[in-house]
Amino acid sequence: MIGVTVLGSTGSIGASTLDVLRRHRERYRLVAVTAHTDVKGMRTQCLEWRPEFAVMSDPDAAQRLRDELRPAAPDVEVLAGADGLSRVATLDEVQYVMAAIVGAAGLMPTLAAARAGKRVLLANKESLVMSGRLFMDAIRQNGAALLPIDSEHNALFQCMPGGYRAGLRPEGVRRILLTASGGPFRSTPLGELDQVTPEQACAHPNWVMGRKISVDSATMMNKGLEVIEAHWLFGAAPDQIEVVIHPQSVIHSLVQYADGSVLAQLGNPDMRTPIAHALAWPERVDAGVAPLDLFKVARLDFERPDLARFPCLRLAWEALRAGGAATAILNAANEAAVAAFLAREIPFTGIARIVGDTLAGVPLTAADTLDQVLAADAEARAFAAGLAQRWAA
Repeated sequence: MIGVTVLGSTGSIGASTLDVLRRHRERYRLVAVTAHTDVKGMRTQCLEWRPEFAVMSDPDAAQRLRDELRPAAPDVEVLAGADGLSRVATLDEVQYVMAAIVGAAGLMPTLAAARAGKRVLLANKESLVMSGRLFMDAIRQNGAALLPIDSEHNALFQCMPGGYRAGLRPEGVRRILLTASGGPFRSTPLGELDQVTPEQACAHPNWVMGRKISVDSATMMNKGLEVIEAHWLFGAAPDQIEVVIHPQSVIHSLVQYADGSVLAQLGNPDMRTPIAHALAWPERVDAGVAPLDLFKVARLDFERPDLARFPCLRLAWEALRAGGAATAILNAANEAAVAAFLAREIPFTGIARIVGDTLAGVPLTAADTLDQVLAADAEARAFAAGLAQRWAA
């Protein structure tokens, strides 16, 4: 059986992963699960799955989980903190690691899994956004396999030439087309965006996601981060990556070839499809997803993104072209700004303004070492948080 660690098991990607694993218990063994502070969710998972390890990144939450599991599941070893996350990502009995921790917090355990030569199922796009070159070097140098979980990148992976491996420049590929739903504000009058609430921003029309990634979808920063991710995954220059708004979210992405062919991957908007693909690749297994009914879909629409409406997408392209630690600065500023918006400290439109001001205000450094990446992240995070505090005051 294949041993699996799920980093971020109580989030939406984690829950979908466990649903796929539940359908194939004869094939996979859940060795470890992790969460930040969701003790209730972790307790429920531990009682069902009886993994060897459960990790809470928050030490207080870890102690509460130990107390709750002691009478009911004493065989589950509870670990805490960053060291615990990296430990379960590198266990000898684990072959596959689902990297589903949201944000920069997922970088270290995901990088540890790459360095340990695991099959990394990458849902934590920040690992590539922050440290793309370092991460891809770790994959190559340690014989790890990288399977993208984002629906768009998984679709691109499926449309690449036969035998393709992540990180290589594919032969014959002219352009990558990332599809985007456009989020909940695709047609909202621009003058009304200042009044958008966190509840409205988190109400995605097609996908069920966590609050942070839902806001990123509403600003299209999520698509900007995916542009950066696609650059590293597929060896594509910034000008070879195009974003296409496709409101139905049926075509998950497309690859244009030099001979004029365009290959697309279609399916219902359900994250269990890319998860099942990455778990079983190069085979196919049941994901529990209903087949796509083209007659019910009836039509497919496409639009160019309006960069005046979605300035975060423009900022992501600018950071990618700038190189160095610019993308790490972008990501850190966005995380701080989104947190401030969710806390109702800044308006929705303030997210892009804070990200832009942080990119302009934090000195650009190299990103050749992990220390340089983490230093840039910390400086940008503090700078952006300061901007948000002044806004709130």
